[in-house]
Amino acid sequence: MPHRNAPLSETGRLRLARCVVHDGWPLRRAAERFQVSVCTAKRWADRYRELGVAGMADRSSRPRTSPHRTPTRVASPTCST
Repeated sequence: MPHRNAPLSETGRLRLARCVVHDGWPLRRAAERFQVSVCTAKRWADRYRELGVAGMADRSSRPRTSPHRTPTRVASPTCST
């Protein structure tokens, strides 16, 4: 099941990346063809260059850190009645 925010499936990302890396398509042309932004096309092409097919897998959209997170003591107070 593809990531719900993903514009393309893993197969679509792989096809886009191969067009850029192997076939020499310009990023703008690939982005238009696959209906994504140029930045997104570049990201997928770079991941393919670095990680190969494994780089096309879905990733979590959960942030790694949350600097403005509510402290635990405030988020879940204890009641003593």
